[in-house]
Amino acid sequence: MSVDMIKEINDAIGAHGAWKLKLRTAIMMGRSDTEPATVRCDDRCALGRWLYGASLDAQTRAGKPYQVVRRLHAEFHQSAATVLEDALAGRKDQAGQRLEGEFKERSEKLVRALTKWKGELLSSASLGIGG
Repeated sequence: MSVDMIKEINDAIGAHGAWKLKLRTAIMMGRSDTEPATVRCDDRCALGRWLYGASLDAQTRAGKPYQVVRRLHAEFHQSAATVLEDALAGRKDQAGQRLEGEFKERSEKLVRALTKWKGELLSSASLGIGG
C-alpha cells in the first residue's frame, strides 16, 4: 500500500503545482473551462478522489498526516475557487494578489504536508513497518 500511496502523493504534488498556471491564465484571459463551484469541491480532483475514496484504510484516515492533508487540500480548493471567481469577474488585480498571497501560501503548505507524509511513508517502508 505504501508504494501506491507514495505514487498518489507524487501525482498530487505535480497536479496541484499546475493550478497556479491555470489560474494565472484565467486571470489574463478572463475565462476558464472550469467553474469556481467545481474548483471549490475538494473531492473531484485526483487527490480528492483518492483522499475520500475507498482505497485508504481507517487507520490511515485516523492518522495525523491524512487529517492535515485533507484539511489543507480543502483550503487549497477554497482559495483556488476564490481566485478564479475574481478572474472571471474581471477583477484581475484582486485575483493576482490572491494568487500570489493566500493561494500561494495554501498551495505551499499543502505541498509541504504531502512531502512530509511521503517522507514518513518512505521511512516506514525502509524500516519494514506498515504494508
